[in-house]
Amino acid sequence: MPLRLPPAMVQRAREFDGTPAPARPAATVVLLRPADPGFEVYVLRRVTGMVFGGVYAFPGGGVDPTDRPTTVRTDWPDRLGVPDEPARAVVGAAARELFEEAGVLLAGDEQRTAGDVSGPDWEADRLAVQSRALTLTQLLERRGLRLRDDLLLPWARWVTPEFEPRRFDTWFFVALLPAAQTARDVSGEADRTAWVRPAEADGLAMLPPTRSTLRDLSGYADVADVVAASAQRNAAAPVEPRVELTGDGGAVLWIDQPKRPVM
Repeated sequence: MPLRLPPAMVQRAREFDGTPAPARPAATVVLLRPADPGFEVYVLRRVTGMVFGGVYAFPGGGVDPTDRPTTVRTDWPDRLGVPDEPARAVVGAAARELFEEAGVLLAGDEQRTAGDVSGPDWEADRLAVQSRALTLTQLLERRGLRLRDDLLLPWARWVTPEFEPRRFDTWFFVALLPAAQTARDVSGEADRTAWVRPAEADGLAMLPPTRSTLRDLSGYADVADVVAASAQRNAAAPVEPRVELTGDGGAVLWIDQPKRPVM
C-alpha cells in the first residue's frame, strides 16, 4: 500500500545517503471509546518544535529506564517479539505515556479498573511520574493498585524509515477508555486534542503509521470487533516502510503489513 509523503519528509528521503540512526524502543496507545454508532479514537496534535510536531498522533513515547513493571500477562515476549525484560519495558512505557499524556490510568484490581483519576492528588502524582520523581510502579504500589496490562491489546509494530534522523521501533496497542475516566490534554506536548471516528480522520495531518492504523480501524463496526481482531494481529514482526523516489521529485512510502503467524 503506497502513501504519499509530506514535503518535509520527501526532502529528507531524497537527501539521505548516510548510515541509519538506531531505532529507539517506544510505545503508543490507540485509545477507544464507544460512540453511537461505532467508536471514536483519541488523537492529539504535537506542538510545533517537537519531534514530529504539527501532526496528529496517539499518546505515546520512548521507553524509559524506569519502565520495568510487574505485569498480569505472561505472553508479552511472544506477542511483541522481544525477550521478557524489554517486552515488559514496552508495556510499561505504553501505560506510563497514556497516563502522562492523556491522564488515563490502566490500573486497578482483577475485577475493576481505577475510577476517576483527575483530582488534585492524582494530578500531583501524574506530574511526579512525568518529571520522573516517581515511577508508575511506585505510584501503583503506594495506592494499592496493579498495572492492568491485560487491557493493552497489541496491534502493530512500526519502525521509522531509515532516512529519518530520529528513529523509533514503536509498538502500537489498542485500549478501551475506562468507564469512570476521561482523556484530558495534560502533558503540555499537544496544542489540540480530539475524539475522531477513524473513517473521518483523512483531513488531519498525520504520519503514515497513524493514518494506516486509523484506516485499519475504520473497517470495524464497534469496539467489540476491534478487541476480537486484536487477537489476530501481528505486533511481533515490524512494519518497515520502503521509500521509492519518484521521477517528479517526490517520494512514496510502500507499506507491507505482516500477517499473524498461524499458531
